[in-house]
Amino acid sequence: MFRRLHEPDGQSVTIDFEGEILKVGVQESVAAALLTANPGYSRKTPVSAAPRLPFCMMGVCFDCLVEIDGVPNRQACMEIVEEGMKVRRQNGTRKLGS
Repeated sequence: MFRRLHEPDGQSVTIDFEGEILKVGVQESVAAALLTANPGYSRKTPVSAAPRLPFCMMGVCFDCLVEIDGVPNRQACMEIVEEGMKVRRQNGTRKLGS
C-alpha cells in the first residue's frame, strides 16, 4: 500500500507486530512503520469489526489505536518505534481510564 521514499540510512530497529518482525527506521512512528509493512489493518471498529488503518497521522482521529508492550489505547501515530517493541492490533473500542 505505502512505500518508503528511501530506506533508513543504516540506523534501524526491529519491532514485533503480531509476531512478524519488522525492520524500521529509528525515527519512524509506529503508524508509519505499520503502513509501510502493509499489515492489512491496525485495529477493528467496535460495532461492525471493520478494519481500520491510521488516517490523520497527527493524533486526532484515533483510527490507529494499538496495544504497545501490553498497554492498550496507544495512538500509533504519536509513538516513535523502539528496539524490541511489541505491537498488537486493538479490537473494539478503547476503555476509558486505560
